[in-house]
Amino acid sequence: MARIAVIGAGMGAMATAARLGVAGHRVTVYERGATYGGALGRYEREGFAFDTGPGLLHLPAVYRDLFVKTGKRSLEECVDLVQVDPAVRHVLPGHGVDVTLPGASRGGVAAALDSAFGPGAGERWNAVLGRARDAWDATRRPLLEEPLRPGARESLGGDPYPALRRSGLLRRRTPTLAEVAGRELGDGLGELLTGLVGAYGIDPATAPGSAAVLPYMEQTFGSWYVRGGMRALATAVYERCLERRVAFVFGADVRDVLVRDGRAAGLLLADGTEAAADFVVCGIDPRQLPAGSLPWPPDAVPARGADVPGRITLLLALRGSRPASAVHRTLVHAPGATVTVMRPDDPAARPDEEHEAVTVSAVCGSGADRPGPEELLNLAENAVQGLRERLLWREVRTPADVEAATGALGGAVPPPALAGAGGRLLHPANTTAVPGLYLAGGWAHPGGGLAHAGMTGALVAGLIVEGAEFRGSQ
Repeated sequence: MARIAVIGAGMGAMATAARLGVAGHRVTVYERGATYGGALGRYEREGFAFDTGPGLLHLPAVYRDLFVKTGKRSLEECVDLVQVDPAVRHVLPGHGVDVTLPGASRGGVAAALDSAFGPGAGERWNAVLGRARDAWDATRRPLLEEPLRPGARESLGGDPYPALRRSGLLRRRTPTLAEVAGRELGDGLGELLTGLVGAYGIDPATAPGSAAVLPYMEQTFGSWYVRGGMRALATAVYERCLERRVAFVFGADVRDVLVRDGRAAGLLLADGTEAAADFVVCGIDPRQLPAGSLPWPPDAVPARGADVPGRITLLLALRGSRPASAVHRTLVHAPGATVTVMRPDDPAARPDEEHEAVTVSAVCGSGADRPGPEELLNLAENAVQGLRERLLWREVRTPADVEAATGALGGAVPPPALAGAGGRLLHPANTTAVPGLYLAGGWAHPGGGLAHAGMTGALVAGLIVEGAEFRGSQ
């Protein structure tokens, strides 16, 4: 039985801790804040309740596997997980298009797109997602289910998306996602593809065509919501950790990773105390620790710098009931940003049936083009009829607020890893140059998002339990 110190109580860190706990190790989680869950927060006021981080779960199989491997009760026995249907509504104000896509129906999606964009639109859309499926099949295991091995940046550096080739410059290089959207889908319809990817904080103008796997994942595996709010998922993982005798120390600010005799030996806390350990798992943004603590590959993404995407969020309390026709998630496609409007049909989110809680957010860079609260509200009016007239009050959450709550520098939101682009969109490997020191959570391979961060739990636990011979989750 080894002593394992985990830095942070985010979702990836807790997923790792639960798996190590069930393997018989003595695990202690050190969290600088007063609670668990990382970005998966909840805000409550006057009977209204809002998710302050991710509002949906994709690839729920990641957490189903976590619960199967760490205890007797399944994920569905611990949370009320429901698939969102319709899957998403797209509003393109510049094109006068408002289209709602059903969930789990390839034919239904095609029919809706034909109606909105003209005959053949659905066929073009499904053809692109079919090519995205090829990219998914080619990279799923090395990109998501296996540790990042030496040489992976080279092997995953080529774009696996089989884009249609044409003459000219694009014969000499692989196209970007924006170019794929323009050439293979056309104006308007292409904005659905780039907007879905842009909502992850990924710039379609520079992203490879392989970024199309993100819309493919959503359409194939669905979008899932936890009744009572997504925070309930964090609570379920936290309680599973407690069942596995994982200890939590809140208010514990980690200042450095101790290295003795050439390997990780524990943590130095802000109050000067040391926490000895045989293994250390860093589940936070490594930039929060001294640069020498965690070697950071110079070509890894998110890079050190000011332009890592952050999330700005409006929490809106509305008078008047939620219309029966309202869609859980709407994407409003605007130049430079995709605005996500969440309208969950959840009694836990509102004081009564005569009110509604709406969350509006955008993930984008830190430059002058980042939308402000008023611009977000203006765009959200395209999704919620009579929004301003119904507004009782609003709360604004900026990236600075995210940083204060979670510690993530600049309130940055790590994107999921992608193949292509010469490997620059991969995250640091789960192993480090320091023996006994591992990386988990959204800042490590395979990157950000609830599902991707949860995958790090299986990868890091496998590396610690099985050693270097571990070849990945099954």
